[in-house]
Amino acid sequence: MHKIELAVFDMAGTVVNEDNVVYKTLQKAINKKGYDLSLNFVLEHGAGKEKHQAIKDTLKAIDKFEEEPSQPIFEDFKVMLDQAYENLQVGTFKGVEETLLFLKKNGIKVAFNTGYNKKIASLLLEKMNWKQGEQYDVLVTADDAKNGRPAPDMILEAMKQLDVIEASKVLKAGDSIIDIEEGKNAKCGVTVGVTTGAHTKAQLDSANPTYVLESLSHLKELVKKS
Repeated sequence: MHKIELAVFDMAGTVVNEDNVVYKTLQKAINKKGYDLSLNFVLEHGAGKEKHQAIKDTLKAIDKFEEEPSQPIFEDFKVMLDQAYENLQVGTFKGVEETLLFLKKNGIKVAFNTGYNKKIASLLLEKMNWKQGEQYDVLVTADDAKNGRPAPDMILEAMKQLDVIEASKVLKAGDSIIDIEEGKNAKCGVTVGVTTGAHTKAQLDSANPTYVLESLSHLKELVKKS
């Protein structure tokens, strides 16, 4: 941990507590077509991905990808999500903001990356009153990368923007298996799963991260010990 120069955090379920509204909305958009998928099923197959890809992969998981076009579902999803966000109360998890400020105070740069588009990601941060240069240094979204997770593109883009050369000095943290896979594909020195979002400890452990934490606030202790 003492070598870490950059910490890259997923947003929803990791640093942003939006009560899984995105995946609940994605579930509703798919189920409008006559399916009865559970939220856990949608999280299992779609968590952490660019949201159109999440729809495609969920349809593939129920063998409906060939007969059920994903684009109309995605268009429905975007309209439904805009409506859901109008009155949504967004916050963070206990100790997370303090952890981000602690990392920055100790010379570790902080990036957020997300399968959301720039519009939605920026709206979430605006609702939380989080500002670039305060809680985080850079925001990288699905709009900024050619390939979505688990490809390493978003992490590499954050490194580029923040002048971090060595991936071994990057930590990637997220609440889903695909976050950990993304970190490994980017050759990050540390990968962290956190159980505040999409996947359980057992699911996260299956991806073999460096750590699985109940809360990101525990990162402070890991940094202090290093």
